[in-house]
Amino acid sequence: MKQKTAIILGATGLTGGILLDKLLEDERYHKILVFTRNHVRQKHEKIEEYLIDLFELDQFQELFKADEVYCCVGTTKQKTPDKEIYRKVDFCIPATAAKLSKKNQIKTFQVISAMGADEHSRIFYNRVKGEMEGAVLEQKISNTYILQPALIGGEREESRFFESVFKKIMSVGDHLLVGSLKKYRSIHPSTIADAMIHLANNEYRSGIIQNDEIKNIAEKEKK
Repeated sequence: MKQKTAIILGATGLTGGILLDKLLEDERYHKILVFTRNHVRQKHEKIEEYLIDLFELDQFQELFKADEVYCCVGTTKQKTPDKEIYRKVDFCIPATAAKLSKKNQIKTFQVISAMGADEHSRIFYNRVKGEMEGAVLEQKISNTYILQPALIGGEREESRFFESVFKKIMSVGDHLLVGSLKKYRSIHPSTIADAMIHLANNEYRSGIIQNDEIKNIAEKEKK
């Protein structure tokens, strides 16, 4: 079995960190390239870490070579109130990563977007996510997977008080979301990571993958 190389953007974040843990334990991968502004917490012989300014990712095309790219970068309105910087994080970094993937003939590109992403939305944050999705799809990478999770659960290192309160409410409210509302149930970052790994290693149609579908795919990876 040919072992693969993966690139992770956002490995210091909640979902990206869990994904990194899983890939380090996965025998299908022999090297994980991490492009990040800060050191990852993991120490492992598989990790090849590059400390860079992700806003200047386009300058590192020669290093940006792998079998797969996992783009897990993202911010929030509370963490990044400046809309210009928010757009650089949630649009420019994924869009640049997709362009580099195309140039370097990387066949699999995955990015975490969000439920409600819509390039025509009047809501700035939803519109940015939608525009990012369009920029990624525009590259026509063979295996492109855009994941649209609902609220992501789990504990982050940084404090997000209101998000934490909302998650506690959702942990109870999830049970009330049934029928057509079930798709709005929160999702654990480990579930997203499992789904991404399954998509990278199995045939699946390219495109947008919504919350419930992410959960179904993740279950297949656990079997």
